[in-house]
Amino acid sequence: MRDILESALKYSNGKTFSLASVKACLYFGIASLCSVVTKNYQHVLSLVFALKEINENPRILPNVSLGFHIYDSYFNAKMTYQTTLNLLFSLKEIVPNYKCDTQKNLIAAIGGLDSEVTQYMATFLNAYKIPQVSYYLFGSSLDTKIQYPFIYRVVPNEENQYTGIVQLLLHFQWTWAGIVTLADDKGEDFVQTLMPKLSRNGICLAFIDRMPPLTDVSELLDGYQEAWEKTSLVKDRKAKAVIVYAETLSMLHPFLRRISFNNSAGDQVSLDEKGELESGFDIINWKAPSSVCNDKCRPGYVSKKKEGEPFCCYDCDPCPEGRISNKTEIDNCIKCPEDQYPNGDQDGCLPKRLNFLFYDEMLSITLAFMAFAFSVTTALVLQIFIKYQKTPIVKANNRGLTFTLLITLLLCFLCSLLFFGRPQKVTCLLRQTAFGIVFTVAVSSVLAKTITVILAFMATRPASRMRNWVGKRLAASIVFSCSLIQGALCTVWLLTAPPFPHLDMDTLDKEIVVECNEGSVPMFYSVLGYLGFLALVSFAVAFLARELPSTFNEAKFITFSMLVFCSVWVSFLPTYLSTKGKYMVAVEIFSILSSSSGLLGCIFAPKCYIILLRPELNKKEHLTRRNK
Repeated sequence: MRDILESALKYSNGKTFSLASVKACLYFGIASLCSVVTKNYQHVLSLVFALKEINENPRILPNVSLGFHIYDSYFNAKMTYQTTLNLLFSLKEIVPNYKCDTQKNLIAAIGGLDSEVTQYMATFLNAYKIPQVSYYLFGSSLDTKIQYPFIYRVVPNEENQYTGIVQLLLHFQWTWAGIVTLADDKGEDFVQTLMPKLSRNGICLAFIDRMPPLTDVSELLDGYQEAWEKTSLVKDRKAKAVIVYAETLSMLHPFLRRISFNNSAGDQVSLDEKGELESGFDIINWKAPSSVCNDKCRPGYVSKKKEGEPFCCYDCDPCPEGRISNKTEIDNCIKCPEDQYPNGDQDGCLPKRLNFLFYDEMLSITLAFMAFAFSVTTALVLQIFIKYQKTPIVKANNRGLTFTLLITLLLCFLCSLLFFGRPQKVTCLLRQTAFGIVFTVAVSSVLAKTITVILAFMATRPASRMRNWVGKRLAASIVFSCSLIQGALCTVWLLTAPPFPHLDMDTLDKEIVVECNEGSVPMFYSVLGYLGFLALVSFAVAFLARELPSTFNEAKFITFSMLVFCSVWVSFLPTYLSTKGKYMVAVEIFSILSSSSGLLGCIFAPKCYIILLRPELNKKEHLTRRNK
């Protein structure tokens, strides 16, 4: 190293290029008090070697030799000013504005190695229009050429540094970092400029530590001790990414403004119109640990900010029921689409199944078998009554109403089949209307039979005018008028708001209910209400007729059958409203089958017993004897 210095010094007697270096702490290879700063020594050696190569190469600067002077700033403004004046005017005495040593022609100065020393030097060098090359000049106050028109920066613009820091942190996913900087204006400007950029990119700070700047060579060892303490402190922090900001070690106007060349490594070197190096920062890639305040919230969880902590410190809470999070680190859980539902881990959605009474499921098979069995039973009873229609027990209870009631009961059992399978437009239109009309005919037939029994016994009294009311016309008019009212209600319903197929996405969490929307809920309950009203009237009339002579008297059986009918439909409403999906349909089917079988069993079972098992009771003589 000493040889390189000595060989370069021989050129200092010619036309010289002088250097004002700072923080070097070296005097031509002779170690001084702060020779421990080996990085500064390496920079000096690099400069000496570069000048040696230039002077020995005739193709670079022919007939020109470059020399240099190296001065120490001692980390002190006073010493920097003094050495700058020595550089300009004399090596021994300072005589401002007089150049006493014409042998040393100063053409440019290099320095300093930090912003403060650079500005101290520029105070004098700009006054004498001496070009100053700086490679550690940061700070927004120096971005303009108005204040320092003769400074040329060979470092990239500082804005690139902020962008590079943010991109580096994001690349390694370091969202929990600390800052260590000098406690001066430049350090504070760095913090205030960088913090908004970090916040906008989701990076928060674990700490900000400030070290006092060095102002004198005597503070160098103290500075190392302070840096060592800061390093130990950082090791104890949870944040493993630390941003350290400190200015450390890294020709002529017409030539400098248009300088552009390739260095020995083949890289192009040029300055832009602002006198700044057209380059960027190099980032050395190394493996580093994760630096986050806490682990990312995995899918199925949502981040919840901790009180009193930076925004990147949060707890991970499970998503509320019915919501999911399929990404890491989200602030709000989301709902699945209507046709999907959350899986068990709440990190994805699964398709909902369709919910309706499938033909092949056990519940449908059971109910369908019941409907078929009751339909066959009703058909057999009808066949028996047709076969024995001339017997007294059939003739005494109005054969026409009996056949009408049996046929409508058969239709009631069959109409339950409309409720099976996936609802379609036609089945939705027929379900409730067919059920309402058929049941109305059945209940009105029961009401007509009860009224006929009452009028028949009242007509047997002497001088009774009720004989004029007894007959088939009265029964037919009762059935027709009652059924006409229900038919009118169903017609209005179909014309105003007819039922239609509907997909209910909300009732069940994991299934889509395929149902028949009633269209108009008031009309639906109007049909049911009218049917219930007829049932209550039939029950009341049959109850009043229960004390009449029992031979062939259906009043008691009708009373019991209507009691069963009303009980079924009274219990139907709360059960229907409390169930969901296909089970609502199953409840209605079961109610139809139960109420219809109640009418069939209570009214016709005793008659079938007499017709088939006790034929001796099915005689006119028995009727006459009992009436006596």
